[in-house]
Amino acid sequence: MRIDTRLVRAGLGTDPRTGAVSTPIHPSATFAHPGLGQSTGFDYSRTANPTRRVLEQALAEVEGGARAFAFPSGMAALTTLCLLFRPGDHLVASDDLYGGTYRLFERVFREYGLEVTYTDTTAPESVGAALRPNTRALLVENPTNPLLKVADLEALGRLARDRGLVFVVDSTFLTPYLQRPLELGADIVVHSATKFLGGHNDLLAGVLVAREPEWAERIEFLHNTTGAVLDPFSSWLLVRSLKTLAVRVERQCRTAEAVARFLLGHPEVTRVYYPGLPDHPGREILERQARGFGAVVSFRLRSADQVSGFLESLRLATFAESLGGAETLVTVPSRQTHCDMPPEVRERLGVTDDLVRLSVGLENPEDLIADLDRALQGESG
Repeated sequence: MRIDTRLVRAGLGTDPRTGAVSTPIHPSATFAHPGLGQSTGFDYSRTANPTRRVLEQALAEVEGGARAFAFPSGMAALTTLCLLFRPGDHLVASDDLYGGTYRLFERVFREYGLEVTYTDTTAPESVGAALRPNTRALLVENPTNPLLKVADLEALGRLARDRGLVFVVDSTFLTPYLQRPLELGADIVVHSATKFLGGHNDLLAGVLVAREPEWAERIEFLHNTTGAVLDPFSSWLLVRSLKTLAVRVERQCRTAEAVARFLLGHPEVTRVYYPGLPDHPGREILERQARGFGAVVSFRLRSADQVSGFLESLRLATFAESLGGAETLVTVPSRQTHCDMPPEVRERLGVTDDLVRLSVGLENPEDLIADLDRALQGESG
């Protein structure tokens, strides 16, 4: 069964008693026991909830993993991931990555003895040079946020296996519909499900999917013990959203490529970052290991002084953090998503004040391009 069919059928047939087509919501904190030493399979919602279980089973199936776990945010998922390691362990991570992940590593877990080295994960030789005897894991965003660098996951998977590392891929930007990291050598996949998986800017959620039962058991223990679990209503919303993931992402990818090509020729834009453009260094890799290029486009204006006027002139695209929803969102990473990175780190990476990140939504592409063109020219519209 193809993945788009599996997505549409998420949760179907999970309530045989009533035959409900839509997965029921079970907003119950606890569940009655039939008798002493007996259980319905559900005891307490922190441990397991019927609605969340339907979601997690669907996510595991579409990713091709042994188990999936749903969290109340992407950061909660990453925090639980970090708890798999011990003080003195060392991780290697993508240098160009979400500022919240950097903040979690540097301002929380470094205090607990977890060390992280950031390197260019598009170059396996750079990853190899960053490894130490105490390196335990490799974490890669693919593509990266916000400069959309693309790593060869198969090559990194081989490297991780050879060195006995846990290979973790944050696949938020591409979703399991476009990219399936577990099939390319990853051990654990991370998603901020708030983004494309949710798709409507109306929920917060995070996901970890483990390829092997061994890692699933460790995550399950932490998931239950720390209590960072997704509530039943958000779980139901996410099941609902998975059903339209394929059609949403396909439309968003087509529009994103049209927008990127438009920006590429605009006189007020000096550079465009989008893996679907012919000159993007990661295009060939994504053609091989994914089925699309995603719906996030980053670009640079001629001057950082233009950014404020550009944002004020937009009428369709909304100036807001986050990405992956039905509505097109515009973000200035240096001032929003990556503001907690030290200025010198942002400068070195290229996350400067002239950089704009665009999450392309479901609007008509001609309307969206017209709105961007008007704003780039400084017209109020």
